[in-house]
Amino acid sequence: MSMLRLGLRLIARGQYRPSVATATFYKGATRLYSDNPKGNIHDSELKDIISRIKIAPNKRVGESMDKMKSRLIYQSRKRGILETDLLLSAFAAKYLKLMSREQLEEYDNLLYELDWDIYYWATKDYEQSPIPHRWKNSEIMKLLQEFTENKEKEIIRMPELDKF
Repeated sequence: MSMLRLGLRLIARGQYRPSVATATFYKGATRLYSDNPKGNIHDSELKDIISRIKIAPNKRVGESMDKMKSRLIYQSRKRGILETDLLLSAFAAKYLKLMSREQLEEYDNLLYELDWDIYYWATKDYEQSPIPHRWKNSEIMKLLQEFTENKEKEIIRMPELDKF
């Protein structure tokens, strides 16, 4: 896992406290060390870190439904983490063509979240990444969680493009 992703996950879970951190890796575990003797990070430092990492969603004005669906297909398939790629690409192949404009916009907003957060929320592993209030009552999140349960016990593979 890259240091950036590790930092983002720790920030999201409220566990990132060092002001200046270095990492050591041993037996698959990661530890962060700080040069700050208290190990605490000030609110201003945290806001600064988040502002440099978090990317604001692009506002696309006048995007057609077809173009939006094409973009969302691509973004669902090319996330960067295989688990999320498989989950979102299969979800998009099944539901994207049935979604209304509002649902597509909500799904678009979901794709701006971090990959591991989406994965943990979809699998309802809130211990790893608590679900934010904005997604608790989300229609798309509930649909994704239901899809993730995989009640039919299907093997999920990257869908062919003709499935979209």
